[in-house]
Amino acid sequence: MSASNGGVRSEDEKNFFNSVQLPFPEVIDGKINTLQFLESSKGVVGLVEKFGKVFAPVKYDMTGNIEKLTEQYNTNKEKHLYLNNMILAEKEEGGNYAIDALLWLRRALQFIYTFFSCVLEDSQQGKKSEDLVPFLKKAYKETLEAYHGWMTQKLFGLLARMCPSRSELMITLALGRENHDEAVLREMAIFLTGLDSNIQVLIQLYLENGLESNSKV
Repeated sequence: MSASNGGVRSEDEKNFFNSVQLPFPEVIDGKINTLQFLESSKGVVGLVEKFGKVFAPVKYDMTGNIEKLTEQYNTNKEKHLYLNNMILAEKEEGGNYAIDALLWLRRALQFIYTFFSCVLEDSQQGKKSEDLVPFLKKAYKETLEAYHGWMTQKLFGLLARMCPSRSELMITLALGRENHDEAVLREMAIFLTGLDSNIQVLIQLYLENGLESNSKV
């Protein structure tokens, strides 16, 4: 099924975004469904896995935080139906387990969002740059760098050199097929819109409740 419509896709139309990745949940009354969000985030981990070592630290971090949030969700599924409720309940109890996990998961998702937004914008401008390293570095600088210590920043700088080319990325997202760029980019745009709506809600939630942290790892 596609995120953009309810029709059945032919094999030739399928790509990562419309047949593997679950769309992020629709924000309803400012709230995000916890289980849907976590399932969608797992899909992003699957996407990150496809690019090997360059995203390995992000994948490891995301996986750990998804597990923590799932564990918290399972303690009271009814009470934790929405991420907002789960986080605010923990704040009232004086805890920080899920709060910290969601903060870092959101930052990782912002990193992924920024990277793919750069790829999409570059393609829409007709440039189709093969070297994606500048996009990767831009995404890192805008989302994760400020919260990483010197060693982690240096490690990322080394790993960034292993970033796949644009052609390699497009073939991966087209599930191994060539010359499907337009369809991939179209579905990527839809995916990014849904992801951004979730990110913005979480940013607002943390700002309004004083949950942001500038501590480094």
